[in-house]
Amino acid sequence: MLASQDPLWQHQLGLLLESTGEGIFGVDLDGHCMFINRAGAAMLGYEPAEVLGHNMHWLTHHSHADGSHYADTDCPIFNAFRQGLGCRIDSEVFWRRDHQAFAVEYSSYPILDGAEVRGAVITFVDITERKRTADALQRAKAELEERVAERTATLSATLAQMRELSAYLDRVREDERTRIAREVHDELGSLLVALKMDVNWMDKRLSEQQSRDAVAAQDMRNRMRSKCQNMSGLIETAVDNVGRIITDLRPSILDHQGLWAALEWQAQEFVRAAELALDWQMLVDDDLALPDAAAMAVFRIFQEMLSNVGRHAQASRIAIYIQATPQQLEVRVQDNGVGAAPQAFEAPTAYGVQGMRERARHFGGSLEITSQIGLGSTFHLRMQLSNLLSDE
Repeated sequence: MLASQDPLWQHQLGLLLESTGEGIFGVDLDGHCMFINRAGAAMLGYEPAEVLGHNMHWLTHHSHADGSHYADTDCPIFNAFRQGLGCRIDSEVFWRRDHQAFAVEYSSYPILDGAEVRGAVITFVDITERKRTADALQRAKAELEERVAERTATLSATLAQMRELSAYLDRVREDERTRIAREVHDELGSLLVALKMDVNWMDKRLSEQQSRDAVAAQDMRNRMRSKCQNMSGLIETAVDNVGRIITDLRPSILDHQGLWAALEWQAQEFVRAAELALDWQMLVDDDLALPDAAAMAVFRIFQEMLSNVGRHAQASRIAIYIQATPQQLEVRVQDNGVGAAPQAFEAPTAYGVQGMRERARHFGGSLEITSQIGLGSTFHLRMQLSNLLSDE
């Protein structure tokens, strides 16, 4: 079963070599085959006796996978006995008798006689199927990564479009609010004021006639005066409500006095209505003005921060810190309320938080929320202003 030029090799290695399915052969210091098992010879397309005595590099390892020459001085197998270096290689090919290459994994280690190197022993296996499977997996992985990249790009583009649409809808909504506020002020507000003046005039005339006319008509006039006074009170309430609606739609202070005054006004109005103590600190340059769209976004985010405190915090005190430089804006709202678990602000139904984050993100900003049950919450808006101010 084992072909060898040395009976000693055959006696010592025969049974061991023939019991394995791996190819095993030994070479002397000239690279000539001293022994080879039947499995190894069959993988190379030979009978064992046909291989003995042949230079194994030139017989089966003479070329690279692409057919280019493979010098034996570069061969790791020969280095095993020339330099006493062992190796394990799985990136090369062996060549069969029919000049067909096959992927191989081999190891080569020197054969020592005491301290003297006598040759090398080489074990090898055909890994064609393993390589084919690995290549198929790699192709599948590459295709999957390409598909994931395409889907990711598509989703990113869709998300960008949705954000642009959201920003556009915000602009449209603010423009519509501005238009409605202006029309309510110009049309309905003016009508109510004129109506109130007419009612007051009627009340005054009735009062003047009361002293001249007969007593018989006095009771009717008194009732008419009472009705006019009631109407005047209702009209005054309507005027107040119209003013409140106009302010909710588009705070006039934002247009007339700017963002910083509007933020302070909103904070004072909120703590007055909610009966909260306020720690207020604003460090801004009064000459620093944001573009209208960015200013409105900051104001709406600030409103939603306060609204969140009013709805959920059950706080007794609120601390507001605002700092603005030509480079960055910071708005921080901190309450001493009941707090909440962090995941509460990430819930799909946390629309207010989502809206604040989308507004901030559209202008290159970010919103951080820290909260702990029993220790209150902090909303922290950061927005880079350098790009926004340079675009004006």
